[in-house]
Amino acid sequence: MPTTYDYDLFVIGAGSGGVRAARLTALSGKKVAVAEEHRVGGTCVIRGCVPKKFMVMASEVSHALEIAGGYGWDIEGATFDWKRFLETKDVEIARLSGIYVANLGKAGAELIHGRARLKDAHTVEVLKKDGALDRTVTAETILIATGGRPWVPEDLPGIEHAITSEEAFHLPELPKSILIAGGGYIAVEFAGIFAGLGVETTLVYRGPNILRGFDDDVRAHLAGEIERRGIKVVLGCQHSSIEKTADGLVSHLENDMKLTTEAVMFATGRIPYVKGLGLEEAGVELTEGGAIKVDEYSRTSVDSIWAIGDVTDRINLTPVAIREAVAFHETVYNNNPSSFDYEAVATGVFSQPPVGVVGLSEAEARRHCSKGVDVYLTRFRPMKTVFVGSDERVLMKLVVDADTQRVVGVHIVGPEAPEMIQLAAIAVKAGLTKAQWDATCAVHPTLAEELVTLKDKQSVAATAAE
Repeated sequence: MPTTYDYDLFVIGAGSGGVRAARLTALSGKKVAVAEEHRVGGTCVIRGCVPKKFMVMASEVSHALEIAGGYGWDIEGATFDWKRFLETKDVEIARLSGIYVANLGKAGAELIHGRARLKDAHTVEVLKKDGALDRTVTAETILIATGGRPWVPEDLPGIEHAITSEEAFHLPELPKSILIAGGGYIAVEFAGIFAGLGVETTLVYRGPNILRGFDDDVRAHLAGEIERRGIKVVLGCQHSSIEKTADGLVSHLENDMKLTTEAVMFATGRIPYVKGLGLEEAGVELTEGGAIKVDEYSRTSVDSIWAIGDVTDRINLTPVAIREAVAFHETVYNNNPSSFDYEAVATGVFSQPPVGVVGLSEAEARRHCSKGVDVYLTRFRPMKTVFVGSDERVLMKLVVDADTQRVVGVHIVGPEAPEMIQLAAIAVKAGLTKAQWDATCAVHPTLAEELVTLKDKQSVAATAAE
């Protein structure tokens, strides 16, 4: 093995995490290369958060138009042009991808277009699109940041007729109807997108309620609200097969239901993208779930190989991958061992209405707080929609450690919930108490003021019954 290498750092994957690590390291004077087999930007920019948010914003207009009528606006003949939207979206995605490329160049990192695979602990082979070997390089340190990809049940009869979220960004035409299989955040977000764009939408999920892992009050409240928006929700059931017929795609469900739609989309989770990386050859261990196994500093079982982001399946969020990248750089190149603190990481679900969450659910808090929890919960009709006679409701919930009185969980379902939760996360991360929340003066009239005016504790029986 050589004592000198072609690169100080070789990054596999040019998503948000990989690019951040590459830039920081290149700016520190190290020789860095990044290999990317697709477009630069990764899941978030190319086929995830960013294009999805554009689609969410486009689909929300229909609801805004409905409300506008109640405020005296007479808007007739409003139509949506799917193809025009796609063209505009693709131009913006290309611009953002170009910024990533430019930033790598400005930092002094080399970008290599091709699929990279490990040959050993310090050697990487880069393949061309046709699979032919392009080059073989060596690096003192290798960072894997390849993200995740949609999972589908490959053995399901007719699965070849279904699409995933990645194809949903490029549909040539909007279907008249769609069935979405799944109950996680991707499923509920796309259900809102398609319904908002006028597509007859059905959500089918095998579990007892959507958004597994979220607070039970949030799950129940959102299920009711999305049905209010016209989305049909079928729970406790999953596909047995998909049949293509002259009338469309027939989803045969395990409860003997048959649902015919123009399109079927599977949003049944994502898995770490480790296929073809040469991990076994290099001696990199995987977890039981198929993710790259890392320690608290993101080092794999091979000392010279590290991994960050969704490929490690810790908290699969873009900002987390970026923070892991910074910690990696500090640990390896600044002699400052750093690990990301995964406690109280806020998240937003861009469903319609959206969800904002930080900290523990009520059930989690009851397991973790030795002297129990206090729960403050409210449901109310927001000012904006109650004006037009809508029954839409907002949910806000604070979970408080009964012993320390620290607010350990905040859960919001309603307009601008992701925006509010970003600021609430600061208070939760800082360990502020319920009394400190109460001492904060409200901003009136806003939805957010409810977070600092909740006074009545809910009994265990009350929260369970609601």
